[in-house]
Amino acid sequence: MPKLVDHGARREEIAEALWRVVRRDGIRAASVRTIAAEAGWSAGAVRYYFPDQAGLLSFAMDLVSRRVSERISALNASGGAKGSPTAVALRYLEEALPLDEERRAEFDVWIAFMAQAQAESDAGSLHEHVDKVHDGLRLLCESLVHLLSESGTLRKDLDRRREIERLHALIDGLALHAAIQPGRSTPARVRQLLRHHLESLLS
Repeated sequence: MPKLVDHGARREEIAEALWRVVRRDGIRAASVRTIAAEAGWSAGAVRYYFPDQAGLLSFAMDLVSRRVSERISALNASGGAKGSPTAVALRYLEEALPLDEERRAEFDVWIAFMAQAQAESDAGSLHEHVDKVHDGLRLLCESLVHLLSESGTLRKDLDRRREIERLHALIDGLALHAAIQPGRSTPARVRQLLRHHLESLLS
C-alpha cells in the first residue's frame, strides 16, 4: 500500500523552516536554497510545494494568523469562555501576545513580514496578510470589550469604540515590548499590565 503523504503538514514544515531563517538571518536571507537547507530538503522538493518565493512567503505569513486562530478556536472548544469577564478577556488576549517560545516565533516573523510589506510598494499579498492580522486582532478586542459591556461590568461613562482602539493599541505595544525587551517585559509583567488595564474599565 503506498505511503500517504500529508501535504498540508509538509507545507507547514517548509513554512516553519522559513520562520527559523527569518528569525535568525532576516527576511532577505529567506531564499529557496536557504529554506531547503534549513528544512533538510532539496530545493526541488521545496519548489514542488511552492513554485515561487512569493507563494511561500504568503503561505508562511498566513500561517501566523492561522495559528493564533487555531488557539482561539481551541479555547472556545475547551470552555475558554468560562469564568469572570476579566478572566475570559485575559485568557483570549494572551493568545495574541508573545509570552512563550511558540508565540514569540510567530510575532518575530510577523514583525519581519510587516517591515518587508512597508518597504516594498509592490508587496501586495504581504500587505493583505498584515491587514488580516490587524483586522483579526481588532475583532478580538471588539468582541471582548462587548463581552465586558454585555456582562454589565464595563463602566457606563466609557466610549466602547475608543476602548476597543485603546485595547488594540495596548496589545500591539505589549507585544512589541515583550519581543524586544523580554527581560523587562516578562510574561508575568505583561499579564499584570493587561489585567490592570482591563480592571480600569470595570464599574
